Amino acid sequence: MDFLVDAGIFCAVAYVLSSIKIVKEYDRLVIFRFGKAVGTKGPGLTFVWPIADSYKKADLRIITMSIPMQEIITKDNVSVRTAAVCFFQVVDPFKAVTKIEDPIEATRQIAQTTLRSVLGQHELDELLSARDSINAQLSAIIDRQTEGWGIKVNSVEVKDVEIPEGMQRAMARQAEAERERRAKIVAAEGEHQAAEKLAEAAKLIAAQPGAMQLRQLQTMVEVSAEKNSTLIFPIPIEFMSGYQTSQIEESDAETLDVSAVNKQAQKELR
Repeated sequence: MDFLVDAGIFCAVAYVLSSIKIVKEYDRLVIFRFGKAVGTKGPGLTFVWPIADSYKKADLRIITMSIPMQEIITKDNVSVRTAAVCFFQVVDPFKAVTKIEDPIEATRQIAQTTLRSVLGQHELDELLSARDSINAQLSAIIDRQTEGWGIKVNSVEVKDVEIPEGMQRAMARQAEAERERRAKIVAAEGEHQAAEKLAEAAKLIAAQPGAMQLRQLQTMVEVSAEKNSTLIFPIPIEFMSGYQTSQIEESDAETLDVSAVNKQAQKELR
């Protein structure tokens, strides 16, 4: 009789000891009692009664999942290859265990199909320049689809975009042409501004009779500072204007003489 009591006590102690489970901080146990999900336990010391209870562990830490390279045709019909990385975690272990068989694989498949669908709606320039908005759009769409599984998608990052070699050369030529266009515009604007300043300077010099002479003297000083053998003979501008006036008068006189000869010839012919 005592043996049976001792055996019963030993079995009870063994049963209790076997039910003790230590759950880590980042783990949760989903408890099934006779096959029915009854809740979650953890972290710390908890009891899972053998025979009646069973459990499945769920990890709550953030999971980093690489999305393999995908062949994508953009909105402007350019074929590119792109890869991404997805950061997600289980926020509801009960749903992650009872609603879907393999939440990680399901999230991977959803991420791949969403990546192809979203990037196919954008042009190549947007794919290269508007990376932040595309990442936010990917995160929102994937998170909306995995919310019912107890999974929270923290972020999705497009990490690599491979462009065909021919397209790379075309983009390089386009960038070079754009740089040349900007350089020509800057040079033209500089010449326009210089012409405006020269016109203003000419007006100021014309308003002051001695300004041209002072400018001439300054130029002579600058030339003489170079220590060369250049000879300068300053000629007043008035001499040139007088010469031009005499040339105009001589040209007018010749024109009058020619017209007079033509009239005389016409009279003789009559």
